[in-house]
Amino acid sequence: MHPTFTSGNFKKICAKLALIDSDLKLVLETYGYPPLWSRPNTFESLVHIILEQQVSLASALAALNKLKEKIMNITPEGVLLLTDEELKASYFSRQKTIYVRHLAEAIQNRRIELLALEKLSNEEERERLTKLNGVGNWAVDIYLIFVLHRCDVFPMGDLAAVNALKQIKRLPGDISPEELSAIVSRWQPYRTIGTMLLWHWYLSVRKK
Repeated sequence: MHPTFTSGNFKKICAKLALIDSDLKLVLETYGYPPLWSRPNTFESLVHIILEQQVSLASALAALNKLKEKIMNITPEGVLLLTDEELKASYFSRQKTIYVRHLAEAIQNRRIELLALEKLSNEEERERLTKLNGVGNWAVDIYLIFVLHRCDVFPMGDLAAVNALKQIKRLPGDISPEELSAIVSRWQPYRTIGTMLLWHWYLSVRKK
């Protein structure tokens, strides 16, 4: 089995991290527990993650909602029936159109089976998903965190998490990924929940 977080153990893990990292403890004391961010293991969730790559979360959600207006249920079959123009009208860029079509075909042809992905290790998961056109390491990390609830993932390509880490730990802007990785290795085997605390801090500070 692959360690996962649940509503039953989430707060306990946050408390464990607070004991080993004073900066995370301060986040918890100042802003409370982060939301338990979660998405179902569906084609729609993967489309949403692809849309979120390299754009704002609001832009991605707008495109997802526009697509929902058009086809109601976001399924591989429904997406493959749409023309490029229809997807463009749903705020899909040319690249995102290619990526989502490729994903839809992979699921329809059973090259990717979402339920089977749940049984794979993080490394096997990454190897399988990054073979898809337009699915990079950040997208896999987000899938592992939000959908599969794996406990020990730090998304090095996530600017919000990395910038939050640099700020709460007062790190230099040009610190290397290797040095950042060494810092978050202290959170093992709960780097995912450490990441959620960073996102929680980032979002809470932006609201001020």
